[in-house]
Amino acid sequence: MDELQDVQLTEIKPLLNDKNAARNFQDFDCQEHDIETAFGVVHVTMRGTPKGNRPVILTYHDIGLNHKSCFNAFFNFEDMQEITQHFAVCHVDAPGQQEGAPPFPSGYQYPSMDELAEMLPAVLTHLNLKSFIGIGLGAGAYVLSRCALSHPDLVEGLVLINVDPCAKGWIDWAASKFSGWTTNIVDIVLAHHFGHEELQANLDLIQTYRLHIAQDINQENLQMFLTSYNSRRDLEIERPVLGINENTAKTLKCPALLVVGDNSPAVEAVVECNSRLDPTKTTLLKMADCGGLPQVVQPGKLTEAFKYFVQGMGYMPAASMTRLMRSRTHSSSSVGSGESVRSRSHTSNHGEGSAGTPEGIDLQDAPQTMEVSC
Repeated sequence: MDELQDVQLTEIKPLLNDKNAARNFQDFDCQEHDIETAFGVVHVTMRGTPKGNRPVILTYHDIGLNHKSCFNAFFNFEDMQEITQHFAVCHVDAPGQQEGAPPFPSGYQYPSMDELAEMLPAVLTHLNLKSFIGIGLGAGAYVLSRCALSHPDLVEGLVLINVDPCAKGWIDWAASKFSGWTTNIVDIVLAHHFGHEELQANLDLIQTYRLHIAQDINQENLQMFLTSYNSRRDLEIERPVLGINENTAKTLKCPALLVVGDNSPAVEAVVECNSRLDPTKTTLLKMADCGGLPQVVQPGKLTEAFKYFVQGMGYMPAASMTRLMRSRTHSSSSVGSGESVRSRSHTSNHGEGSAGTPEGIDLQDAPQTMEVSC
């Protein structure tokens, strides 16, 4: 048994600063669609051309963002081009959250989170797409998870950043109501994305997103999306246990990569989600020195992890893998420790073209994990 080695991952350059923020939010070579569904119109941006029977990469953003501010910096990152040359990308904007969206008419009923998930099959049908690998952040991760539970045949894999599988508790609901009376919606959304430390330390990033949320997103539409997310129900997933409920447990059937920064407000929620998923199909990636937007702050790490994830599904067998190590690890750390996992490991490498799935992590029950630190 070998000791698991920490992997040092160094960023090449920051993605966002005053000079390049606007460029990183831009779309390049895209086609926009407004698609009618049973629950209203949804704005979709296609990047690239679908490659035969391969799935597309489908993204769904969090509250206060749209596909541009949430994902374009990541997809415009140079290392991602090795991936996007193999897959078309389908960016989905929640209703009314796209750039330049008009306000909804008086009396408009915003879709529930379940209904937002039910829009996605209609999107695939309209664009003649058969399946997707999803990348979702926060509310978007919830929507993609709900879609995968209802339509497992459409979802080949999920990358879930800052996912919260739980319904909002009544105490949280009351607190958010009180906050809504005393704090503007921009501050509420910023507190959703960023922890106290990041709000104080990463001032350029915070200012970029403060201005975006306040100026680029229709505030009434944003309030409706926020209310819908705060009214979500529990995903009601449970971990399958061999010999007990492996045939009856409701959980994700596809491979899942859970991602969270160690300074993110979503750490506890992501660990909770991980504890409910099948450990043989789930990887938990906790990024050190990273907060609420790992796809923006640590794009190199996430790109490498995503390459490995896709490769484990049998795609891109020749992709270069230089910075991450895949491990089957038995962990002795506790959930609440917040410390780096130090563990005994057995490394298993999948050959080219392998259809193996990523291994999972559960810091309580100690099955397999992929651990990355910097």
